[in-house]
Amino acid sequence: MADVQWVLERLESHGTQPALIWEDSEVSYATLAQRVKGWLTELKKHGLDAGKSVALRGDYNPETCALLVALILNHNIAVPLAPSVKTLKEFLEIAECDALFEFEGTKLLGVQALTHPTEHPFIQQLKSQGAPGLILFSSGSTGKSKASLLDFERMLRKFKKVRNGQRTLSFLLLDHIGGINTLLHALTSGGTVVPLRERTPQAICTAVQKHKVQLLPTTPTFLNLLLMSEAYKQYDLSSLEMITYGTEPMPAATLKHLAEVFPHIKLKQTYGLSELGILQTKSKDNSSLWVKVGGEGYELKVVDDILWIRAESAMLGYLNAPSPFNDEGWFITGDAVEVDGEYMRILGRKSEIINVGGEKVYPAEVESVLLQCPNVADATVVGKPSPITGHVVTARIRLKDAEDPIALTKRVRTFCRERLAPYKIPVAVEIVEGQLHGDRFKKARAG
Repeated sequence: MADVQWVLERLESHGTQPALIWEDSEVSYATLAQRVKGWLTELKKHGLDAGKSVALRGDYNPETCALLVALILNHNIAVPLAPSVKTLKEFLEIAECDALFEFEGTKLLGVQALTHPTEHPFIQQLKSQGAPGLILFSSGSTGKSKASLLDFERMLRKFKKVRNGQRTLSFLLLDHIGGINTLLHALTSGGTVVPLRERTPQAICTAVQKHKVQLLPTTPTFLNLLLMSEAYKQYDLSSLEMITYGTEPMPAATLKHLAEVFPHIKLKQTYGLSELGILQTKSKDNSSLWVKVGGEGYELKVVDDILWIRAESAMLGYLNAPSPFNDEGWFITGDAVEVDGEYMRILGRKSEIINVGGEKVYPAEVESVLLQCPNVADATVVGKPSPITGHVVTARIRLKDAEDPIALTKRVRTFCRERLAPYKIPVAVEIVEGQLHGDRFKKARAG
């Protein structure tokens, strides 16, 4: 049986220190540990012994976090799901869930017993090893969501080393590898997790000011929203020591603007995948997109400008898709990169590259230029089919103030002509009223 008991011992060792802040009150580690034990009793009451697959639908709060830890200690397979998940029945079937715990805040809405007809070989393998598991579903932004099955004990190993904890905002969702990583890092290091009721620039700034938050893990899309809103000017954010960003390419213009607005805050690029876990990173400097990626337990190589990774913490496999690993255990990430010595620059997903007459266009590069254009609040670049060049560059733009579409297109093309190669200049410009991102604050490029 895999050794995970140390997690509860670590929580108890932090005693009266605040583990979470919920509804403006501190929840101590001692209290959290008691709730973990309470959920262990509850799991036994429902017959959810080791190896059973248990779904948890909710957002961060003292109860959901305690239940997640209890699932690890009980050697269950945890299936965290966001409240907004639209394909719940499908996900529960793929993950072969034996039960679903649904929450609204800290309130348990109910426990639903489930049955499934088959048992996937990977789930059988995990059970035979006596290890707790974690099933994460991809966002499905480029097709059907894939279910990754990970060995939770392997994921936890890197947290055994005692580190200094920080007051951390829980921005990334509970069903995201980055969100899980942030939570485990905070709780095993004696940090304080600050859950969010909503993820708006004003709500983030309010939480940072009120609870003296030190670490904000988020996405480039949200950081651009924060800059555009200028909400940071209305709050005292002096406690913030570090902003980490990942999940999608960071536009150079956004990073440059961030570094100017927050000169005393460390800006760090992160990199990870549901299939492999979160790698260690070191940004060259605050305004640089060049980053060192790797760390103990990870091997990297670049083949035809695409990043390949081999990891000790790699998932057992997908529950609903063919294996993405080659015979030597390498995972082809699909991320296009440039390399300069020890550093690399992540250009974007290979699947999102726009091919214009044989020339490659990376959306993030064009978006970075568009974000510098006057009156542009946000921009997303996609490729549209063309009978002549294969694809043409199309820009979807959200404006700060209303503007004539024809005048905007002419102005944008003139602006880009001075900064981009001709084949990278948007042929079409579409004005969009709504947000250009999903509930995970990542660019929505589909369609």
